[in-house]
Amino acid sequence: MTAKRPTIADIARRAGVSTGAVSYALNGQSGVSPHTRDRILHIADEIGWRPSIAARSLSGSRAHAVGLVIARTVRTLGVEPFFMQFIAGVESVLSAQQTALLLQVVPDHAAANVAARQWWAERRVDGIIVTDLWADDDRIPTLLQIGVPAVIVGRPHEDVSLPGVWSDDAAAVESVVDYLVAMGHRRIARVAGLETLEHTQVRTAAFLAATSRHGVESADILSTDYTQEQGARATRRLLTSVRPPTAITYDNDVMALAGLGVAREMNIAVPEQLSIVAGDDSQLCVLVHPSLTSLSRDITAYGANAARLLLRHLDGEAVTSFQDATAHLIPRESTAAAPDVDDRLRVAQRPARKRATPG
Repeated sequence: MTAKRPTIADIARRAGVSTGAVSYALNGQSGVSPHTRDRILHIADEIGWRPSIAARSLSGSRAHAVGLVIARTVRTLGVEPFFMQFIAGVESVLSAQQTALLLQVVPDHAAANVAARQWWAERRVDGIIVTDLWADDDRIPTLLQIGVPAVIVGRPHEDVSLPGVWSDDAAAVESVVDYLVAMGHRRIARVAGLETLEHTQVRTAAFLAATSRHGVESADILSTDYTQEQGARATRRLLTSVRPPTAITYDNDVMALAGLGVAREMNIAVPEQLSIVAGDDSQLCVLVHPSLTSLSRDITAYGANAARLLLRHLDGEAVTSFQDATAHLIPRESTAAAPDVDDRLRVAQRPARKRATPG
């Protein structure tokens, strides 16, 4: 029979105090006298109750852990190559410094705020990395209020004192539009991610500015949740419209792959009749046929730079926001010169190819 693990209630019973007083003492908070605190710590040590959280809190040393709260659905995270590469980069830096990564996936920002407050109150993390900034993000005021050191993954703001790691999303999107226009495309659509995200809004604004500058005939934009299902749905909607695009750009590679599948179902040849450009150049883009033209950047390095900036911040250095490399276009087999528009319209009006059903 295994021995029962000592609890706060056991310490309180032996010390003759409340469990609240024990909690104050173990977490280094005011509310108990120095004599009572010493007695509680002595009893905790005597009965073997030594959680690292309390020990680090009392000694004033680091927790040697960094928090990352991702406000996405677990399902989305599971199919999104970006986060796996980003986390790999963060881990490559933290593990070399004997620092753990505390990861939690939550459904929304309210839950993210709860997690950040709890981690900081319990001294479970030394700092937090914040991803997926919204245009009006209530996580930032929370972090500033509780005083947790943090690094944001997003462009810097004059009214936000937290340092950030960012890349020029606008320039990357403009380069794609410039490339497609040079290939003769005048009907270009964009399948975007979550419209509440700041970087989505930056990319959309850059897309509209670039297409306007080039006098593009049509520039439709559809927002999605980054999933394969919504990427496919958006592609069908675009390709069955009265004036379908000759080129579609996607905010990630998962949706671009879904778009490629929809084009095949509709007997639209890629790239002869439709050009496709993917975001987040993962291995998926080169394993599929035709291989996907993509915006590429070193996402692992992006995560590593975020971790380095936070560790420097924790060491007391005066850090400023760091601009990472801008994503660059890698042309592959999924893009070509724009097709004849009239022929393109006739192709789009053909009946969709029926999928084979198992016999």
